Amino acid sequence: QVQLVESGGGSVQSGGSLTLSCAASGSLRSWYCMTWFRQIPGKPREAVAGMDTTGDIAYEKSVEGRFTISLDKARNRVSLQMNNLQPADAAMYFCAYRWDGLLRAWRDATEYDSWGQGTQVTVSS
Repeated sequence: QVQLVESGGGSVQSGGSLTLSCAASGSLRSWYCMTWFRQIPGKPREAVAGMDTTGDIAYEKSVEGRFTISLDKARNRVSLQMNNLQPADAAMYFCAYRWDGLLRAWRDATEYDSWGQGTQVTVSS
């Protein structure tokens, strides 16, 4: 089993920055991917950025150029640096783990094996 704990959420003004972090513990495989999702109540969970242990990275187009994902393999921790935040970015952000590399279907939430409880991001105009 893999446990995930997110941190770093908060409230910022439009154009501000936040860095989210997700610490993984438990029975992690040598190869895996970790992906950040976000969700607004009543809407589907949306993949934001993912990275695997081979270095492959994927971004949702709406955040490309503004968000940067990084993976600390030694500490099994994934971070998401979010710059130029906009009100549309406000959501509950979740960290997800899959015991394989980043797949073509990386946006599919059903492909992931473990989830964190989420951290809230609020952006004011």
